[in-house]
Amino acid sequence: MLKALIFDVDGTLADTERDGHRVAFNAAFREAGLPWNWDVKLYGKLLAVTGGKERMAHYAQKYAPDFARRPDFPHLMRKLHTLKTGHYVHLVEGGALPLRPGVASMIHEARQAGLKLAIATTTSPENVTALLRASLAHDAEKWFDVIGAGDIVPNKKPAPDIYFWVLERLGLPAADCLAIEDSEHGVKAATTAGIPTLVTENGYTRGQDFDGAIAVLPDFAATVLGELQALHNTYSRHH
Repeated sequence: MLKALIFDVDGTLADTERDGHRVAFNAAFREAGLPWNWDVKLYGKLLAVTGGKERMAHYAQKYAPDFARRPDFPHLMRKLHTLKTGHYVHLVEGGALPLRPGVASMIHEARQAGLKLAIATTTSPENVTALLRASLAHDAEKWFDVIGAGDIVPNKKPAPDIYFWVLERLGLPAADCLAIEDSEHGVKAATTAGIPTLVTENGYTRGQDFDGAIAVLPDFAATVLGELQALHNTYSRHH
């Protein structure tokens, strides 16, 4: 029986990457006086690296190796990430990044049905809270039994660490949960943890390898909770 929904955030709850995180990274670079600019195409490639600090470090090592060799490089990455988070939260609070179609109604349905709700993401806790509050309610983070975000686990997706962390705190077996992801990395992380996984693809992830997912949907616009429960139950009977 389905007892919990575990949501990824970026690209799943909202299309935050292109017009949210990318814009915030560029604003942080300008504020720090760096001549870096991530256009839409480049950012799509950089999404192969999960985690904001990790993404910036990868970019620097590839495109600005002298900067990456600075002895204070780790400190600079943390400082840049803090600046970026501030810009991102400002965008979210201004209403620039609404939830994807059907997400809000799905969350409300799940609450009414008594399902547990959880978050499993590599983005920072501040980003998660800002998005939930701006899109759902001023205390929407309290609707979620567990929020796993940021650097609370040593390895980020596609490693399954964040999902194991969330499952432990939910107190549920993986088979009783449904993970909702948008990317190849996310699917690999969730399925490696043994969780049945549904994909809602987006512009950046369309066409990726979602092997192991129980279904791939464009969004939740025409989906009700009963359909997710049916997909989960069908998967469970065959596994």
